[in-house]
Amino acid sequence: MGNASGDDDSDRLRIAMCCDFFYPRLGGVEMHIWSLSQCLLRRGHKVIVITHQTDGPNKRQGIRYMTNNLKVYYLPLVPMVDNVTLPTFTVGFGLFRTVLIRERIQIVHGHQATSAFMHECILQAKTMGYKAIYTDHSLFGFADAASIHLNKVMKFTLSDIDHAICVSHTCKENLVLRASLDPSIVSTIPNAVDASKFTPKETDAPPIDPLKDPITVVIISRLVYRKGIDLVGKTIELVCARCPNVKFLIGGDGNKRLLLEEMREKCQLHDRVTLWGAVPHEEVRNVLNQGHIFLNSSLTESFCIAILEAAACGLFVVSTRVGGVPEVLPPDMIRFSKDITPEDLADAVVESIPLLAKVDKQAFHNRVEKMYNWYDVAERTERVYRNVIQLPTSPLIHRFRKYYGMGPVAGILGCIIAACLFLYLQYLAWRKPADEIELAWDCPLHAKPPPKETK
Repeated sequence: MGNASGDDDSDRLRIAMCCDFFYPRLGGVEMHIWSLSQCLLRRGHKVIVITHQTDGPNKRQGIRYMTNNLKVYYLPLVPMVDNVTLPTFTVGFGLFRTVLIRERIQIVHGHQATSAFMHECILQAKTMGYKAIYTDHSLFGFADAASIHLNKVMKFTLSDIDHAICVSHTCKENLVLRASLDPSIVSTIPNAVDASKFTPKETDAPPIDPLKDPITVVIISRLVYRKGIDLVGKTIELVCARCPNVKFLIGGDGNKRLLLEEMREKCQLHDRVTLWGAVPHEEVRNVLNQGHIFLNSSLTESFCIAILEAAACGLFVVSTRVGGVPEVLPPDMIRFSKDITPEDLADAVVESIPLLAKVDKQAFHNRVEKMYNWYDVAERTERVYRNVIQLPTSPLIHRFRKYYGMGPVAGILGCIIAACLFLYLQYLAWRKPADEIELAWDCPLHAKPPPKETK
C-alpha cells in the first residue's frame, strides 16, 4: 500500500523495538521503551514495538495502537518463566519476518539481556540483513552459574551486533567485558524521567525540626532479592529504634513481601510501617509526595530511574553505592551507605534526616528537569541509528567468522545455529516471497518535535 500519509518519508527512520518486557507489565525497561518510542515518534520517525502476548486480566493479543499511534505487535508466543518466552530460534521467525517486511523496518532495536525474545529477534534480524542495535539495562556478574550462562548467550547474540547502548558508564564497562565487545561500538546514553509527571506538592514544606517532626521514608520497588529487600527489613528495625519520629511507606510487590510483613509483626511496627502493595505508575507521584526521604537498597543497579523520579518530586535520596547509581545524582541530592549492610544503610538514613531542613523540593525538581530529558535521549539515540544505517551488510561467511570467535565448541555451535537460521530463511522466502506481503499503511505524523530551548 505504501505511504499513504502524505508525509515526507525521505528522512524518516523505521525502527522496531523488541523485548519480552512491555506494557501491561511495568518496570524500568518497559518505561524506557515506551518513553523512547514516544519521543522518536514525535521526532517524525516510525516506531513499532514487538513483544509477546499476555494473558490474565490485562490480556493483550494481536495488534494494539497506543498514544501517538504507537503500534504494538503482541505475537502469539507464550511466556514461560518471569514473563520470558521459551527460546526456540525458529517458531516465531516467519511471523517476525512478515512484520518487518510489512512495516518496512530498517533497524531492529533489542532491549534487556534477560529477554529471550530479544535474543531471537537480534539473530533473526541479522540473518535477514537488517541493522541491529542492543540496549543493556542491567549489570550481571561473572562467577555464578546463571551469569556465566547468560554472558555466553550475550557473546553469541552480540557477536554480529551493529551497535550497543548502555544506560551508564558502569554498565558499558560491564557489557564490554561480558560480551567481549569492541568499546568503540558501545555508547553510553543514560535513562531519563518525564519531570512533568513527577512534581512536588505545591503546599509541601520541609520539616521545621527534622529531629522531632514526623519524617516519612518512602520505598517503591519490586520486593525481590536483587532490590535488597533482605537489607530493608533489618534497616527499618534499626531506624525505628533510633528515631521515634520516622515512618516507612513501602510500595511494590514481590516474593520478599512476606519478610517485611513478618518484621512488622515481630517488632510491632504496624503504626510506623505501611505496605501499599503494587503501585500503578500513574500513582507513583502521589505516593512519593507523602515522603521526605527515598530509600534505594538495590544490590545491583545499572542506573535506577526510581531515584530520578523521587528526586524530581523533591525527596532526598539514600542509596547503596552500587553499579551506576553514583553517576545519576549530584552529591548534595543523595547520600550513600558506606557498605551494603543494614547497619550502614540505617546510618545513612539517620544521617540524612538533619539535612532535610535545607531541602528545597522545587529546586530539586528543577535540577532534575534540566539534567534528564527523554527528548535528549531520543536525539542521541537517533544519531546512533543514522550511523548504523550507513554500515555495510555483513555477508554470511563474515558472520560465521564472528560466531566462531566465541571458542572451539561454542563457536561451532553458533555457526550451526546461524546456518540453520539462514537455510530456514530461504525456505520462508520461497514459501511466501516478500513481494506477496502487503505493506502496512503509515499513520500521519500529527506531532512534531518541540522547539529547542535557547541557551
